[in-house]
Amino acid sequence: MRYDPVTRTATRQAALQVLKLLADDTRWQLIDELRCSDRLVTELVARTGLAANLVSYHLGLLRQAGFVRVRRSEHDGRAQYYALNRHALRQGCQQLNAVLQVNMPPSPPPAALSPVVFLCTHNSARSQMAEGWLRHLSGGAVSVQSAGTAPRAVHPLAIQVMAELGIDISQQVAKHLQTLPDPLPGVVVTVCDNVRELCRPHLSAAVHLHWSVPAPSGLLVPGRDPVEVFRLVRDEVRDRVEGLLTLLAHTPATS
Repeated sequence: MRYDPVTRTATRQAALQVLKLLADDTRWQLIDELRCSDRLVTELVARTGLAANLVSYHLGLLRQAGFVRVRRSEHDGRAQYYALNRHALRQGCQQLNAVLQVNMPPSPPPAALSPVVFLCTHNSARSQMAEGWLRHLSGGAVSVQSAGTAPRAVHPLAIQVMAELGIDISQQVAKHLQTLPDPLPGVVVTVCDNVRELCRPHLSAAVHLHWSVPAPSGLLVPGRDPVEVFRLVRDEVRDRVEGLLTLLAHTPATS
């Protein structure tokens, strides 16, 4: 293979920029918080103990780099959720590894993983896809359920787009939150802003995470292919479930 010093220098510079961005203590704290759950700025301020203007400044830098995304809450349009862009962060880490070449061997699988419950309003699309993804990607190692506060039948397009990737959720059934055991087991992930605000005071699970995932119905506009909308949500949910699996693998199991 021909050695290209120009390309090599550009690669090293790109990797250096990633390293500089991630090496800052404040930004590292923010990334560590967001790898688990989407957060409001007020929550990040409370959890890190940092000044609001400092948090906002460093979130801005992470957004410019593409490592953090922001989405307006469906529950309160004045609020904005910040989320980690795992795909962009993964690419940044790959740039670092391309220069440093320090691939680490995979960690051995844990003996047990916490059970997970996904919650949204209708339990018809986002939470059903999340349930299907987690069951599939964990190889059945994670006990997973989903439920809603106003359940409807599983959306046919959710079933269709998951089937495109070989995942059958046609046998999954929408359930009401009240049908689940109390206290809720393990980890609860709300994938709907409205349910997060409605249920947060009452959730009894050991761990509560939130993903501000847009409802497919909210993305449907005239002229836009509904199937493509559901594919976009499906792919975002997959990315988040992959991150959740990593988190579960490095967290003591809770029942």
